[in-house]
Amino acid sequence: MDCFSYTRRLVHALLLLGTVNAGCATASLADGEKTQTPLTSTPAASQAVVDASATTQPQTDQGASKQSSESVDNTPPAQPQTDQIAPNQSEAEEVAPARPQDDIPAAVQSQDSEAPPAQSPDNLPASQPQTDNPPAAQQEPDRTAPILTEVNPSIMLTGRVWRAKPGIVFLKTPIGLMSLSSKTTLKTLPASQEVSFLIHEDHVVIDIVKRTDGALVHRYLTGPFKRDHEDGTQLIAWTPEGEKAFHMGTFERALASRRDGQSVTVEVDGADTVIGVHDLQFDLQISQVATNGSKAHVLLTGTISKLKSNFIFFRTPIGIVNVNTKIGIKNAKVGQTLTVRMYDHHVVADLSASIDSVPIRRFVTGPLEFADPDRAGVRLWTPEGEQIYPADLGKSSLNGAREGTPITVELDGQGDVIEIHRMK
Repeated sequence: MDCFSYTRRLVHALLLLGTVNAGCATASLADGEKTQTPLTSTPAASQAVVDASATTQPQTDQGASKQSSESVDNTPPAQPQTDQIAPNQSEAEEVAPARPQDDIPAAVQSQDSEAPPAQSPDNLPASQPQTDNPPAAQQEPDRTAPILTEVNPSIMLTGRVWRAKPGIVFLKTPIGLMSLSSKTTLKTLPASQEVSFLIHEDHVVIDIVKRTDGALVHRYLTGPFKRDHEDGTQLIAWTPEGEKAFHMGTFERALASRRDGQSVTVEVDGADTVIGVHDLQFDLQISQVATNGSKAHVLLTGTISKLKSNFIFFRTPIGIVNVNTKIGIKNAKVGQTLTVRMYDHHVVADLSASIDSVPIRRFVTGPLEFADPDRAGVRLWTPEGEQIYPADLGKSSLNGAREGTPITVELDGQGDVIEIHRMK
């Protein structure tokens, strides 16, 4: 090979080598540009890039237009760019006022769904006042009517006018007749009004209301006189809603001679003011068992003072009360202690030799209810709860009787059944 041919091949090889190097340099530069792009992918920077691209880049094709519109819909409006460094989270909370949750865009809500890091009590931001859902401790407590505990004596009845004349009113109650009498009040009491009668130990409350709408017409309170020691112009009286103070008003002089503990009857109005001082008596007769659905409550204990015809006269803390033996009481004797409990259409009567002794007889009266399909037992209400009594000692009385028929179960002092009979 001559010198000219060798030189020509060497020049051609050098040209080829230069072309390859130039291509490698171009590929390396493109790869380097691609690797620098992720350095701007922090949340704040990415949001700024999206905002800028959505507002400044020209839309060249349909794909770019679609991507730009989605970015605008799912991101908050672009904030003005400044040379200052963005404040950290605690500084931003101090400067920017809190916005309602409903005003936060969807994109921001998705970022806030992550649980924030725990903060120490010293670094917690100031709590915002809550108006829609105030704390439970600041809410007004529910005021419910007080529950009357069973005391002796205790009576709760409602009566309607049967007959009336000035100074005396006869009422029909679910358990019998009752009369109210007074020389200073009860001048008129039309049939359109009804009477609620309540006894709680040594307190008596009589409410006279309109039957149409329940509006209060009169309220009489009877009980031991109790002056308010902090305000001598007021007296303290028991009501179904609890003890309340009542202004004596124009009756302060009339009540000045009353001693604490002395029984007194006053009429009060809805403004808790005494509007009358009266003499008011009542007479109660228990002659029947309340019908099913009627409301009645009685708890009385007394000593039998007289027996006449079918009635038992027994002396109680509220006076002498007449009880008809037809409610299920048999063989009572003068001097015995009688306790009568009535709960709606149920009656339980206990006879004891004395006030301090255990009952020697119990009479449980109520509607017949068989405890099982074979009718081997009957179920009745008692103060201790429902009881089931064997029905074998009452086969003759219960034969053919329908459930709901009033019956009486007589028990001895040990609680054993003596007899079962229907009420007459």
